[in-house]
Amino acid sequence: MIKILIDCFGGDHSPEANVDGALAALELLPDLQLVLSGDQPVLESLLKTRSYDGSRIEILHAPQVIGCDERPTDVIRLKRDSSMVKAIRMLRDDDSVAAMVSTGSTGALVAAALTRIGRLEGIIRPAFCPLLPTMNGGIVGVCDSGANVEVTPEHLRQFAIMASLYMENVYDVPKPRVALLNVGKEAEKGDELRQTAYKLLSETKELNFVGNMESRDLLSGNYDVVVADGFSGNVLVKTTEGTALELLKKLKSDIYSKMIYKLGAALMAKMFKDEKEFFNYQNYGGSVLLGTSKVIVKGHGSSKAKSVQKCIEQAYKMQLSALGPKIEEVIGKYEHYEY
Repeated sequence: MIKILIDCFGGDHSPEANVDGALAALELLPDLQLVLSGDQPVLESLLKTRSYDGSRIEILHAPQVIGCDERPTDVIRLKRDSSMVKAIRMLRDDDSVAAMVSTGSTGALVAAALTRIGRLEGIIRPAFCPLLPTMNGGIVGVCDSGANVEVTPEHLRQFAIMASLYMENVYDVPKPRVALLNVGKEAEKGDELRQTAYKLLSETKELNFVGNMESRDLLSGNYDVVVADGFSGNVLVKTTEGTALELLKKLKSDIYSKMIYKLGAALMAKMFKDEKEFFNYQNYGGSVLLGTSKVIVKGHGSSKAKSVQKCIEQAYKMQLSALGPKIEEVIGKYEHYEY
């Protein structure tokens, strides 16, 4: 059995979406056990109205809730009975718990993970790696996407190694093509950080480094991993998601503007539905925090039940793949420095 913790009071649609997503994952994965962290009376009330295998669920009573506008350091210190902090403590102290999923405050989750869970051996800084769909039906991971605003070339090399191993071992991508986010494709492009990182990535034999990538090519299908500092990576991911959503809105508005367009759209209804699902981030789970000693998956704050289910599936696959020891083995081959 694989036991995974769910922070049930994080996110815009909690706790209903978190509970429903957890139960959907429980039905899909027969060797999954779940711990639901949150206000016990509320969770028990929700569970009474749903059908599930009670022998595979337990509740961690945590009556406090963390708001997204609260300072992460204050949360860890003052809200020790919150659903996130109590879950983090259980993840640290209980060897039977393999992973944790949360759709709550990103800052609080990162701070709690770093101070309570710790890093894999040799890892300087953990990094987020969300997945996006590509035009050829594949996926691409962006690492980092928000955990580390300021980085060094060595950080970027570690991000590349972790994300490459993640794609290879969890999603069966052979020899993942790794690119460095930059302002141009030429090797000499970018600032000193990017130029030095380019050299390091080129020299790392465990990586299938294919050079620089411009942001417009993210969904092209030509890359499996894109390496970036947390600021640039976060802007890249959110801009791409936002652009896709606005284009869909524009398309819908145009269709309803004329009767002839409506008639044409009626004939293409299945295609439009498929396109909407293709761009729906709810179908791709959350951002894995690579580099922590236990598996942590951060879902979108607006996650609904389907997205929570996908996040749990991600955590489950990561545990099965034994990714942590593989990362430590490769990272251990290279000198690294604390910053």
